[in-house]
Amino acid sequence: MPIDAAKALAAEPRTGEITWDRRDVQLYHLGIGAGVPATDPDELRYTLESRLHVLPSFATVAGSGSPGVISGLSMPGVEVDLARVLHGGQRLEIHRPIPVTGRATATGRIAAVYDKGKAAVLVMRTEVADPDGPLWTNDAQIFVKGEGGWGGDRGPSTRLDPPAGEPDKLVERTVREDQALLYRLSGDYNPLHADPEFAELAGFDRPILHGLCTYGITLKAVVDTLLDGDVTRVRGYATRFAGVVFPGETLRIRMWRGEGTFRVAVSAVERADAPVLADTLVDHS
Repeated sequence: MPIDAAKALAAEPRTGEITWDRRDVQLYHLGIGAGVPATDPDELRYTLESRLHVLPSFATVAGSGSPGVISGLSMPGVEVDLARVLHGGQRLEIHRPIPVTGRATATGRIAAVYDKGKAAVLVMRTEVADPDGPLWTNDAQIFVKGEGGWGGDRGPSTRLDPPAGEPDKLVERTVREDQALLYRLSGDYNPLHADPEFAELAGFDRPILHGLCTYGITLKAVVDTLLDGDVTRVRGYATRFAGVVFPGETLRIRMWRGEGTFRVAVSAVERADAPVLADTLVDHS
């Protein structure tokens, strides 16, 4: 069997050092659409080094070599065809604000393996800490089609009941035609997001946007709209990737206020509000 759950869970964690600086932070922010309008004081917090703060979703690219989705597929007990792999969801827990420059240790391991019948789900966990203590914990949910059915634990359901009532806030964000080309400079060079021929082989008529780019665009919209631009108030952020986004499309981001948590739903305007991010939660102080 390509996935040996017991072996994957028992494997030794992989540990490595990661570093980042203000240029990495600025590039990531530009990659998720920050800087429009360029002279807006609220946008300068994402782009100008003298005012810079770090959007917590930067944790998904920090170091651009830390254990992640692809490294999880080469762990002991895991041998799968990349063509069967989907990035199903992402969960981020922030232990304290991310500094503009940093040097930290990233430790990656398979935290769970679930049997969904027609697919297996791997939870690749990356824990990052610097000399002052833990910084963040990042969980990537990796779906591997055709690898379930061995009678293992199905795992918890991540599906939530739809939010009640009309959203408290609704904003729209236009994705630039070159957004994927810019975002990939933060470390994800998958040709699916840039090469039309590769995208066609994958079943798309043109390259698609990185799911984690949509993830970042959405968190920035929530921070700017509901948290007065204060990135330090974000405590956690989880989502399920429900559909693709094409560069040039418009994202419709709906937000519902809650006690300590915001519910969020994201759809593609030009495709009749096709779901993009679902079951999305932003925990905050």
